[in-house]
Amino acid sequence: MKITRILYLLICLFLYFAFNTSQAQDLKQEINFSQQKFLPFYNLRKTVNTTIFQGNKKKRKYFEGWYFKMVAEDGASILSVIPGISLSRDGKEQHAFIQLINGVTAQTNYYSFPIEEFSFSKKEFAVKIGDNYFSKDMLILNLKDNDSFVSGKIEMFNPVDYTSDKFMTPGIMGWYRFVPFMQCYHGVVSLTHKLKGKLIINNEIYDFNNGKGYIEKDWGASMPSAWIWMQSNHFKDSNSSLMLSIADIPWLGKSFTGFLGFFYHNNQIHHFASYSRTKLQFEIADSNLLKIKIENEKNTFILNARSHNIGMLKAPAEGSMDRRIPESIDATIKITMIDRKGRIVFVDSTNIAGLEMVGDYKNLQGLLK
Repeated sequence: MKITRILYLLICLFLYFAFNTSQAQDLKQEINFSQQKFLPFYNLRKTVNTTIFQGNKKKRKYFEGWYFKMVAEDGASILSVIPGISLSRDGKEQHAFIQLINGVTAQTNYYSFPIEEFSFSKKEFAVKIGDNYFSKDMLILNLKDNDSFVSGKIEMFNPVDYTSDKFMTPGIMGWYRFVPFMQCYHGVVSLTHKLKGKLIINNEIYDFNNGKGYIEKDWGASMPSAWIWMQSNHFKDSNSSLMLSIADIPWLGKSFTGFLGFFYHNNQIHHFASYSRTKLQFEIADSNLLKIKIENEKNTFILNARSHNIGMLKAPAEGSMDRRIPESIDATIKITMIDRKGRIVFVDSTNIAGLEMVGDYKNLQGLLK
């Protein structure tokens, strides 16, 4: 038994140092955030491609972060990685960060970096934070503090992009993407994709080969005061993926409740949004259980979602990462899809889902009516 344990530790150490020798990938047309100057045509490029870095001109009261969710093939490992930047209200506090949440243990870690260590590509979605790299195709981690270390490379392939057949909809927000003075904007990078690679986290191997991933992002000044968010691409039907967000959205001194999301099934994206012909109702059965009904022109979707283990993440408030929010990434979701003739065309469920219920989310029920 002792020999087996020693061999295991030696293998872990070997893999750790092996992974640490691989530095972050080079960025195409790399721009260091703290040294950037005028970027010709970049504003046009980021308008039509919301996946790339949006904050190139921001100096204060701003955040931007990408959410990478990774699940092992057998579901034994669930990890979300959130890289981003934070610029305080007065601009005096500026830093980059990488945040991790373990979906099995609910443990979270936050790694802070000087803003000078944040770079982005002006050509595509790709960012570097220190020796860490993030893109649509790859994630490289080299993290260490007094309590933990994380190292390894994960490759993403066969991504499903968010697309729409509507004019002027560069992303999931539709025409809301062009509304000025919004507090927060949202984007989806990949509805679902396959994974290849391993991570070493504190001498443990996390194997994501043949696993599945998902990527989305947020940017702006602050997250909403209250919201509900859920996501999963780990239904029994391996082709399916779901995301839904309901939020209280402040704008020009007032606020309104909006929602957006999608259900991807059989190579078709079903869009949900308050700016389209979609109706949504929900009730909170108890503090952890949601029942949601969504109706669009063709189908009705019934969702039942329940949270389980909760991890506390840092979130932005006026650019600074001063807020704490709960997230469960081992929640359960059941979805039922009904056509206009009342026929059930799809039923599925999962116990590997992300779920956030933040702020006075109970008040969102009345505001949607």
